[in-house]
Amino acid sequence: MGLTVIDAGVLIGFFDESDAHHLGASKELANARQRGDQIAVPASALAESLVAPARDGEPLITAVCEFIERLPLLIVELDSDVALVAARLRARHGQKLKLPDALVVATALRHGADVLVTTDRGWPSKRSLGFDGLLIVL
Repeated sequence: MGLTVIDAGVLIGFFDESDAHHLGASKELANARQRGDQIAVPASALAESLVAPARDGEPLITAVCEFIERLPLLIVELDSDVALVAARLRARHGQKLKLPDALVVATALRHGADVLVTTDRGWPSKRSLGFDGLLIVL
């Protein structure tokens, strides 16, 4: 059993059937489950993915949260180690890696993820991020 870390775009794409990343996000979540991976999302990315449901009201937020529990999706809290790694990544990569994305990468690095899935094609290379696992860009 491995660890797959996903960014907000993967969750957003999965929940919105009209999103350009819906099929890719659905496929990668299914692949992670087939591998027996634990699927994790940083709490910061979860918050980002809940903005649109929050606009649409509490029933949609409740439905999303129930789905997350059934998946199950591990919500990774921000701690000082992840914050420091994220700050260093952000400082090194500047505008190519925004802070919310740096937090996702830092979570993957600090927790030893095997797979990191993003919808952001603008990220630096996995080598320059220091990520040794599989980086999947939808």
